[in-house]
Amino acid sequence: MRVSVFTEPHRGASYDDQLRFARLVEETGFEGFFRADHYRAMGDEPGLPGPTDAWLTLAALARETSRIRLGTLVTSATFRLPGPLAVMVAQVDQMSGGRVELGIGAGWYEREHTAYGIPFPAVTERFDRLAEQLEIVTGLWRTPPGETYSFTGDHYRLVDAPALPKPVQQPGPPVIVGGRGPKRTPELAARYADEFNMPFKTVAETAAAYERVREACDRTGRTGSGRAPLVLSAGIVVAIGRTDAEAQRRAAPLHVKSALPPEDPVVGSPAQLVDRLGEFAAIGATRVHLRLIDFDDLDHVELIAAEVLPQLDGPR
Repeated sequence: MRVSVFTEPHRGASYDDQLRFARLVEETGFEGFFRADHYRAMGDEPGLPGPTDAWLTLAALARETSRIRLGTLVTSATFRLPGPLAVMVAQVDQMSGGRVELGIGAGWYEREHTAYGIPFPAVTERFDRLAEQLEIVTGLWRTPPGETYSFTGDHYRLVDAPALPKPVQQPGPPVIVGGRGPKRTPELAARYADEFNMPFKTVAETAAAYERVREACDRTGRTGSGRAPLVLSAGIVVAIGRTDAEAQRRAAPLHVKSALPPEDPVVGSPAQLVDRLGEFAAIGATRVHLRLIDFDDLDHVELIAAEVLPQLDGPR
């Protein structure tokens, strides 16, 4: 089981907070540091000191770390045009020596769009734009050196793009598509992604989502095509403690009113988290992203590294 840490800086974290956290994640043996791509908090709290841009932050972290994977869960397709996004991610991949992953989704939090003047079309159009962005970003990365890339869609048009710079990873950084959507999300994952992620739901709900993705891989011809099978991953909200009181203290932010949909956290002992990871492994997950809430709680990272990671098989 590969284990990364997932963070939500929009709750309130400066760049220095994220750097300290990412360095500890690297030092303690986790596989990666991933962050959300949001511009404001989900509840009424202000999220001081204010938002940090995901890709600007990851570019800086790329120069301050040496081993961990770095990426988004997930970049919103409404925030950036696909051509510049491909340039941006390829550059950060170069800056990291080939350690970047692009998680990308359709976007969903209308309040942050309204706050910062970002257009927020209806859900069907957002998914249409996401599909075109996936085609464009992966197409630009895969274009051979010296050739150009063109695309004409309903929302984007590229003419003779030089398809530069090239990322270190070839044919491109891993693409993560995830979410709870029952129709378009599985198809987009099957067509374009390297990893499908089901975020923060029960084992049973995650298993059902994995089955929908497997069926989409069969329908789209991915199965048997020679392409690598999709990595199946899960997001897990965790609040782990040496005592029940410590775990409950870490879980307190989960009770604050939020725009997020219902989740299925693991609140309890390290052994309970190990058991949950085993349940996810049994349904086919080979990677998990553990959502840790408090950037100041470095002991939480160290506890999971010391008490959970050594009990797992495989690289972390």
